[in-house]
Amino acid sequence: MASASAFSATKFTQPFSLNGTTSRSHEKHQSFFDPLRTAPSSSSFLGSTRKLRLSSASKSKLLANPNRRSAVVAVSDVVKEKKVKSTTNLLITKEEGLEVYEDMILGRAFEDMCAQMYYRGKMFGFVHLYNGQEAVSTGFIKLLKREDSVVSTYRDHVHALSKGVPARAVMSELFGKTTGCCRGQGGSMHMFSKEHNLIGGFAFIGEGIPVATGAAFSSKYRREVLKEADCDHVTLAFFGDGTCNNGQFFECLNMAALWKLPIVFVVENNLWAIGMSHVRATSDPEIWKKGPAFGMPGVHVDGMDVLKVREVAKEAIGRARRGEGPTLVECETYRFRGHSLADPDELRDPAEKAHYAARDPITALKKYMIENSLASEAELKAIEKKIDEVVEEAVEFADESPHPSRSQLLENVFADPKGFGIGPDGRYRCEDPKFTEGTARV
Repeated sequence: MASASAFSATKFTQPFSLNGTTSRSHEKHQSFFDPLRTAPSSSSFLGSTRKLRLSSASKSKLLANPNRRSAVVAVSDVVKEKKVKSTTNLLITKEEGLEVYEDMILGRAFEDMCAQMYYRGKMFGFVHLYNGQEAVSTGFIKLLKREDSVVSTYRDHVHALSKGVPARAVMSELFGKTTGCCRGQGGSMHMFSKEHNLIGGFAFIGEGIPVATGAAFSSKYRREVLKEADCDHVTLAFFGDGTCNNGQFFECLNMAALWKLPIVFVVENNLWAIGMSHVRATSDPEIWKKGPAFGMPGVHVDGMDVLKVREVAKEAIGRARRGEGPTLVECETYRFRGHSLADPDELRDPAEKAHYAARDPITALKKYMIENSLASEAELKAIEKKIDEVVEEAVEFADESPHPSRSQLLENVFADPKGFGIGPDGRYRCEDPKFTEGTARV
């Protein structure tokens, strides 16, 4: 799809709804058990080729079941209702547009610089870049309050930047310096900032989802049990398509729906789990459908279109903040680089890569803003220049910052490091001969 049509009339796929829903392809198992009837539809979005409608018999069964929760309302249904009442056709104000554009440019420029620094030997280990997926991070995180929490994956640099962690703190962390947001101990896959409520950065897929569910439970507990009336904090859990085949995903969907937790599960479906195609790895590639199965709304959105992502995110975050429970949002997006900087990216079809490169979310937003007189070319160029300077300064700051001292190695490993890992003199306990003999005083 060419970027010229990237911001045409917003069209979302919606979950289990009594008025009918739309979905993507891969409906090969319907003959086994499926109360939904399919009718073909067209879509320019890769994988979106089916429309689902409830049969009248299925509607009656659903409505007659007293044990079933009330009908799950699609996030996109609410968005459509709001858009009818709108007095303007624009999906964003000038101020919002400039903020969104700047955040997306920051994410792209930062990751491009990371690639340069990695190949120059300034970063070590695995570094996973976010190029191409900026619409998801910006579309969701820039709608949050400071008190809201974000739980990320190993592809976490841009999530940290969107949440407000300074570029110099993220770059320093990547350089392994004491001025990093984790004092150089986290590295690329473990960004964390208590100040900005960025809970991580998790290297193993799926391990962040239970943490995010716990954060959402904490918000609900504070509000309903501790009677903190102003605690309406929301948690966003980001994870990829590959994670959706893991047990933590299903367990936490169940728990979040059961307790109506203020959480949004954001699937960044970039179609590939390292080198495994998503459609080959799961029995039903339509991840959003798993939401209604647990009694929560599920929605599939074009993750290459930041304005569509924002519209869905507004309602999903609003539902959580109002105490209406969780939402599962599948953002179909694409990464422009290999899985990590160590990946030569030889498995994906060049035609597929070209298809998504032509739908660059930043190019599309820029075109939309200029065509709708929300910003001039000069204003956007000024933002790009500003971000280039921010990223350059971040590199200089990180490069000049000191490395951690050796004594920092065991800090934050033990609950009481001075009582076990490090002695009162700052030396390792294990260096004391009496320690290995079992006679050391601890």
